[in-house]
Amino acid sequence: MKLLNPNIILGSQSPRRRELMAGLDIPFSCVTIDADESYPTYLQAGDIPLYISRAKARAYASELRENELLITSDTIVWLNGEMLGKPQDEADAKAMLSRLSGQTHEVYTAVCFADMNGELETLVDCTKVTFKTLSEEEINYYVTKYHPLDKAGAYGVQEWIGYVGVTRMEGSYFNVMGFPISRVYDALQQLGVF
Repeated sequence: MKLLNPNIILGSQSPRRRELMAGLDIPFSCVTIDADESYPTYLQAGDIPLYISRAKARAYASELRENELLITSDTIVWLNGEMLGKPQDEADAKAMLSRLSGQTHEVYTAVCFADMNGELETLVDCTKVTFKTLSEEEINYYVTKYHPLDKAGAYGVQEWIGYVGVTRMEGSYFNVMGFPISRVYDALQQLGVF
């Protein structure tokens, strides 16, 4: 897949992904993609967001025109062999944070690049994140004040809980935010975008 100065379309509702993409100083537009985010139960770790990011790209593929490049992405939290997605409600968010408390988990983000011919290029990034032991008061405060129901694992590393709770990180901080932007930049270079 090689495109010369394509129109870049970010298929994401995430304000964090939009903010990070804007930081590259490359013109792009945004679309909302309604895709089935279910996945085969046999998938593990980084294969889950990879499958979902491709599903998002395929859901929008028929809308793509010549010289358009679509970027889709998905992020999950992986703890002790189990995927933590977005919480159902505040009680679920608190339960997730209680499970992450005092543990090291992985954050996997997959990014898919698609053109009108159905060609897909993908990447997966992984960051290990360690939380201190969080008190019940800290968990309740964060969930009540920040309502992290739209975030995998029920937390945003760029928010209060990240400031007070994350003690160690191996890998990209921006990957934990949901978009490994330096790898996206490298991929766009390899695709000939600039």
